[in-house]
Amino acid sequence: MRIQVLGASGGECLGSSLTCLLINETIALDAGSLAGNLSLDAQAKVRSIVLSHSHMDHIASLPFLIENVFGSAPGPIEIYASAPTIYAVRKNLFNNEVWPDFSRIPNHLLPSVRFHELTEEEPVVIDGVTFTPIPVQHVVPTFGFLIQHEGSAMLWSSDTGPTQRLWEIANATPDLKLVGLEVSFDNSLQHIADISDHLTPNTVDQELAKLEVEVPVLLHHLKPPCAEAIQREVAHLGRSNLGFLEEGKTYEI
Repeated sequence: MRIQVLGASGGECLGSSLTCLLINETIALDAGSLAGNLSLDAQAKVRSIVLSHSHMDHIASLPFLIENVFGSAPGPIEIYASAPTIYAVRKNLFNNEVWPDFSRIPNHLLPSVRFHELTEEEPVVIDGVTFTPIPVQHVVPTFGFLIQHEGSAMLWSSDTGPTQRLWEIANATPDLKLVGLEVSFDNSLQHIADISDHLTPNTVDQELAKLEVEVPVLLHHLKPPCAEAIQREVAHLGRSNLGFLEEGKTYEI
């Protein structure tokens, strides 16, 4: 499984791109920076997009990718998400006010976008890659994912505060090779992290106590103003398996 990190940040500024992973060149996990960090030719290869939730930093480039490939794709872009996420995206984004409703362009029989509803813990296979949605603790309905391909698995937390089911599934996955875990705020903003259902280095340490297998854990979703403090505080945790997801890097799992 080839994972290209187009964006790993929880905010946007020079050098920090919004959350988006490109898997095997054809599947995007979230769409924060999907259009801005890919050539037009590479965008045309993306046929499926899996959304964790409806927040802007995870869907921001979705309309631009669809516009860029409109008319040249062999069929609709397939978007997979929970029912609440699909509702929010259709109501607030593809509503013919903020952006055209590409689920009805050129017409409802031949749409440019087609939505597929994900159900918690029911696997779906997309281009040979299996995604199992796992509910996590966030302020809007959000899925993390167990992602499996050819005998290897990655666990992706998406945005979450302290959670439980994610770790139970991690511990029951014998082929787990990597965990991607969010951390958004430094420890001085613990109260903000708590009310917004995000993690700090302190709560990352508590969450990793629930992980019973020794695998690399790569942190993502750092808010740019907090990034330096987070990096210092994570270093002080002294966990040898803990690092940071690198934007622009491709991981082979």
